[in-house]
Amino acid sequence: MTPETVACRRTFLTGLGALGLASLVEPERLRAQEALPAGRHRVAKAKRIIWLYMAGGPSHLETFDYKPELGRRHGEPFPESLTKGQPIAQLQGARLSCMAPQFPFRKVAGQEVSTLFPHIAGVSKKICIIRSMITEQINHDPAHTFMNTGTPISGRPSMGSWLWYGLGNDSQNLPGFVVFVSTGKGRSPQPIATRQWSGGFLPSRYQGVHFRTPGEPIHYLSRPPGVSTDQQRDVVDAVRALNRVQNEAVDDPEIATRIAQYEMAFRLQTSVPALMDLSDESAETLRLYGVKGLDGSFATNCLLARRLAERGVRFIQLYHRDWDFHDGLKGYMQMKAEETDQAAAALLVDFDQRGLLDETIVVWGGEFGRTPMGQGTGRDHHMKGFSVWLAGGGIQGGITHGATDDFGYNAVDDVVHVHDLHATILHLLGIDHTRLTFKFQGRDFRLTDVHGHVVKKILA
Repeated sequence: MTPETVACRRTFLTGLGALGLASLVEPERLRAQEALPAGRHRVAKAKRIIWLYMAGGPSHLETFDYKPELGRRHGEPFPESLTKGQPIAQLQGARLSCMAPQFPFRKVAGQEVSTLFPHIAGVSKKICIIRSMITEQINHDPAHTFMNTGTPISGRPSMGSWLWYGLGNDSQNLPGFVVFVSTGKGRSPQPIATRQWSGGFLPSRYQGVHFRTPGEPIHYLSRPPGVSTDQQRDVVDAVRALNRVQNEAVDDPEIATRIAQYEMAFRLQTSVPALMDLSDESAETLRLYGVKGLDGSFATNCLLARRLAERGVRFIQLYHRDWDFHDGLKGYMQMKAEETDQAAAALLVDFDQRGLLDETIVVWGGEFGRTPMGQGTGRDHHMKGFSVWLAGGGIQGGITHGATDDFGYNAVDDVVHVHDLHATILHLLGIDHTRLTFKFQGRDFRLTDVHGHVVKKILA
């Protein structure tokens, strides 16, 4: 390679670095750069996602999939023909007995919903219940990872990161991927690993940002005592200049990420306090969600999700922990329903009133379901058939898709794999799931790996 060739290459790469740096000051150029390389592959029905993630595995048999046959056979041996050779988490080798649904269901607008969820039943015309979900992982952590990243292998990008990378962000002052985690009453909840919102091998600027309530939403965001805005701006500018010099020397994309993160942190110092200030919300809206302040509840996080959506954030994920009921299922299910039912339904009502629902996909569900076989007073993990629901942008409301067998064990009609769910969501956002890729270690990776089909029957 001649000295002239080296110089031309360095000039070209330096020009790219300067373009990236300039985009930090001009957000419109930043969004243009972040856009999917070939633009959206089709006309998008939705702009963003809010994922209401019920972590721990909510029982489909006490939520959205009523099985009277289990009631008729309560206490009887579970048919061995269904379970023989099948993976079971903690019931392997145990005597398997049918366990009746613990709550009655009622039919509203053609949808069967547990009486635990009267508010969600009230918006049943807006939701599509999928009763035939399946996954490939039977234990919590790998199942979370599979639901979020399309693989049980740690270190892969989550869906929120893929979307931020592929579509960019419509907010100038907030991250494109925001996460909340809430905990209610009852059991000691399992932790949610931060890798569930990791950017994986994508540039690190695309990883999700965990917002906390109550208290300081983002650690170390506040300006140190005695430091003014102008003084901090001087520091950020000086660090940016030093990073730019280093980038010109080594052409490291992570330096550009570091510069972008400093700039984002600076903007967050003014945008986050305004986001978290609920004083401009009406008393009617606070009552709708059941919000009592910035108390870290699921209700508060739902309201904050709406405020983030209005500000252009691409992907908002709300974890509500502790739906893992190996015992005491009846009492704990009632607690979790009371903590989430009103706010989840309110989100749909509020979005609809504000004209945001048609451009927002809302997803409700966990990493898997629960067994139709009892485990004392609870149910074990189950991956062969469970329920989620979706609403909003491009989703046909008021329908139930797919079915499990009479016992709620196997998904038997219109089976929907996690890869299919991901492919369908990407489709509604205007993305062909086979074409959103990132080359890593010599291979083009994608969220759906080499699988996934769009579930066309649930589309409006």
